[in-house]
Amino acid sequence: MSYKKTAVVTGAAGFLGSHLSDLLLAKGYKVIGLDNLITGNVRNIEHLAGNADFEFIKHDVTKFIFLPGKVDLIFHFASPASPIDYLQIPIQTLKVSSLGTHNALGLAKEKGATFLIASTSECYGDPLEHPQKETYWGNVNPIGPRGCYDEAKRFAEAITMAYHRFHKLDTKIVRIFNTYGPRMRLDDGRVVPAFIGQALQGRPLTLFGDGSQTRSFCYVSDLLDGIYRLSQSDYHEPVNIGNPAEMTVLEFAKRIQAITGCASPIECKPLPTDDPKQRRPDISLAKKLLGWEPKVSFDEGIPQTIAYFRNFLSINS
Repeated sequence: MSYKKTAVVTGAAGFLGSHLSDLLLAKGYKVIGLDNLITGNVRNIEHLAGNADFEFIKHDVTKFIFLPGKVDLIFHFASPASPIDYLQIPIQTLKVSSLGTHNALGLAKEKGATFLIASTSECYGDPLEHPQKETYWGNVNPIGPRGCYDEAKRFAEAITMAYHRFHKLDTKIVRIFNTYGPRMRLDDGRVVPAFIGQALQGRPLTLFGDGSQTRSFCYVSDLLDGIYRLSQSDYHEPVNIGNPAEMTVLEFAKRIQAITGCASPIECKPLPTDDPKQRRPDISLAKKLLGWEPKVSFDEGIPQTIAYFRNFLSINS
């Protein structure tokens, strides 16, 4: 009987963590999922109940992590990831990317495991460079309302590199750009679930600012393909994974209206403090290093996402 490698996924009941768990199981790994369920939901992993290769442990990774047996790969994905969440629980957000990353790195060091941290394009802040390359140091307000997330992730990158340099740990850093797909939370405040939820419920679409700010949307399966490739590489510095197809938020709102047949108006509200005006990844490094680029177009990915939310709303109405 061949040996199955074991992967640990923190934040396993979240949007990305649950999809990552599915991918790793499909690749033949045993998966141990950790989540304290502050923003994750067991609904995202209930389809894995009874799977002999998946174990779920309710655990707060800001507390010491003990796991028996061999571990080969650790994916640290635990963290609130939407503005609503990290503005409501700023201290927990700071703790999970500081104490939580420290604990997850400690587990990797003890097990001799490869460690991959889910970082973010938020490390670039409100960027003065466009598109953003990994070499750009960012334009972040450390004491602004978004600082609890931005600076927490920047610290997580710093401690990951310190463990790599000092302890010779095999570490990877992925900077994730806007990602969408099934299992996002309807109320998480990010633009994709917000506009789709409002459109499907016949409510006005809430636009912050004049809608001229840009975002680049990557479908979840593309993102995870890039992350898995990075986990198998021997590269240790940050790598952007995202879709460089850029559009304004107003254009996105209008496309959601058209696809859903929503007749509701668009309502403008003030732009939140430090909200990035433009966001688009330079993926030259991912192409060269990993042979990766996104395959799922917006017109393919959005209908699948809308179908998920339509089904979710019908079940929970």
